[in-house]
Amino acid sequence: MFIKKLPLLILLLMISAVSNAQSKTNTFLYAGRVEKLQDNKVILIGTASSVSFNFTGNECSITLQSVDAYQHHDYVSIVLDGKYLGKIRIEKGTAQTFPIKIATPKKEHHIEVYKNTEAHTGGILFAGTTAKLTSISAKKKKKIEFIGDSITCAAASDSVDCDKGEYMDHHNSYYAYGPVLAREIDADYLVSSVSGIGMYRNWNDEGKDVAIMPDVYQNLYLTKDESKPKYDFAFEPKIISIALGTNDFSNGDGKKERLPFNPEKYVSNYINFIKMLYEHNPKAQIVITNSPMVNGKNAVVFEDCLNKVKEAFSSDKSHMPILIFKFKPMTAKGCLGHPDVADQKVMADQYAPFLKKLLNEK
Repeated sequence: MFIKKLPLLILLLMISAVSNAQSKTNTFLYAGRVEKLQDNKVILIGTASSVSFNFTGNECSITLQSVDAYQHHDYVSIVLDGKYLGKIRIEKGTAQTFPIKIATPKKEHHIEVYKNTEAHTGGILFAGTTAKLTSISAKKKKKIEFIGDSITCAAASDSVDCDKGEYMDHHNSYYAYGPVLAREIDADYLVSSVSGIGMYRNWNDEGKDVAIMPDVYQNLYLTKDESKPKYDFAFEPKIISIALGTNDFSNGDGKKERLPFNPEKYVSNYINFIKMLYEHNPKAQIVITNSPMVNGKNAVVFEDCLNKVKEAFSSDKSHMPILIFKFKPMTAKGCLGHPDVADQKVMADQYAPFLKKLLNEK
């Protein structure tokens, strides 16, 4: 009798094993530039990169650690059941556990943990949760990647006490224009951005060793550190939005010698950068944008450069035509002359209808 039932028992054990494996792999969802480690641990790297999970009960705490070559504090933003709870400061040093207050009685809760700062601020290790996890699955959505600089990072957007604290204290990536508009039009997003970076030169540097965006983009950590993993290009966005140029046009700090803007070098680097993106995302619709922070004569030159980039691909029949989006000029109200959270919302409201229409056409 037992021998006859043995195949059935083995089958049931196999099903159980698969179910258990699926429950383990489907308890967390990761988004953005992240490095997955063992035991469901993950390093949140890029702006607004995140981990999310579902759980039951009214108790939940998460364990986080600021990790980088130097010790410093960092921040995450917490969203519980669709409600933004605010920022959590992670002090430098060992991993810390943070209780999440559950105010609303529900059978199942959903929590999202977003890296509030950018890649160059250093990684944040998500080391686990005490919550009683349930399964989670990703909804199939269309995808947008946002490539940019400090504006795309939402650096200096928390404009309270700008004269106090450190640079990372004033980031709020959850309210960056890309994530805001992506949530508005129900799209998944990836942010690949670095403060101060440009297409051929940065805010205050233009030497040969400067880490410009074309040099760092293919590194998962957006640096030139060869010891770090390469970016795997697995996201496969329908739209790639590129907003780079604010720093190329910048006069820097006014102290360090700065050469005049070089349109030829900017356009050449831009064209080569797009060619690299096409190698990995041949079906993507690329949109290149101006900057709300570049005005006057520079804005005219900027627009001319973007038109030349677009024209360079005019005979390209292998990819969708490159499109240009123009943000309206802005007098930014954030720290260090950057857009604040309200300004980021203005940018999102301008850009969202344009991208939504494109997504609906694809």
